[in-house]
Amino acid sequence: MSIERINPKGLHPTPGYHHVTISTAQRYAYIAGQSPLDEDGVVVGADDLVAQVNQVAHNVAVALEEVGATPEDVVRSVIYVASTERADLALVWTALSRSEIGAALSTASTLLGVAQLGYPGQLVEVDITAALPDSG
Repeated sequence: MSIERINPKGLHPTPGYHHVTISTAQRYAYIAGQSPLDEDGVVVGADDLVAQVNQVAHNVAVALEEVGATPEDVVRSVIYVASTERADLALVWTALSRSEIGAALSTASTLLGVAQLGYPGQLVEVDITAALPDSG
């Protein structure tokens, strides 16, 4: 399996992600959007974007590990932030980039500000797809 990340000439420079990701994988893990919920289902860090990012990053890392993948195996990420403030979106991007799953954001990524997310007090959610080694 290989993963190639490309920024084609003629497209704008990016803050770390790539416009195009190509993978030869035959198997993928589609991981449900990870929320800032702890193991007991409690939203962590009400009104604290960084605390929520840290919990989301942890949850993504656990899900990746369960399927034998790492952040480097991620081929697509979508990040949702319950805010219309660009500063909040930038803060989430920066915090995720510095988190334990930071390498996942080097791939094709989308960052969105949304009106609300599924749980009361939830400010962040991350949806990822990871390429997996062929089963053997």
